[in-house]
Amino acid sequence: MALKTVLKVNVWCQKCQKKLLQSVCELQGVDKIEVDAEAGLLTVTGEADPCEIVERARKACKHAEVVNIGPPPPPQKENKPDQPKPQAHCSDNCPTCHHLGVIHWEQWDEPRFMCSIL
Repeated sequence: MALKTVLKVNVWCQKCQKKLLQSVCELQGVDKIEVDAEAGLLTVTGEADPCEIVERARKACKHAEVVNIGPPPPPQKENKPDQPKPQAHCSDNCPTCHHLGVIHWEQWDEPRFMCSIL
């Protein structure tokens, strides 16, 4: 079962953030990693062991505090308005089809030339 692990970490610079991401990315079962440097939060979603995530984060940042461990939020469903399906025109009396002109083109009106590569 996938878990969402939220940790409070000290990430002051890009180097610290890169080191933290590299150490947590190596774990098996990690699906998604988010780092909020301003708030100092690391969010890891996946089937990785939360204890292992904390251990790796502490090795990389020297300080990691567990904020929350629980199931990830359900995916949000987008409410799309129902669009009417286009109707097929199958009648000869359709006013839309009468505006279209059909031109029959003879395919072989020109002399036939064969292409050959020597």
